[in-house]
Amino acid sequence: MQLRYNYRVYPTPCQQVSLAQAFGCARVVFNDGLRLRQQAHEAGLPYISDGDLSKQVITEAKKTPRSGMVE
Repeated sequence: MQLRYNYRVYPTPCQQVSLAQAFGCARVVFNDGLRLRQQAHEAGLPYISDGDLSKQVITEAKKTPRSGMVE
């Protein structure tokens, strides 16, 4: 037997901004990783592993200055 739960959240305006930033950042990182893998595939290079992708995209993204972020 499987149970299913439905939850609904009603974030405050400040929480909405924070959630939008978090999801926006996740989307940018995903798209960057996808683009790198597609470029490698088109160039005939081997598949980029998750670890290498993490180093190339996430680690480098952390080094960039925070612009446009609301604190």
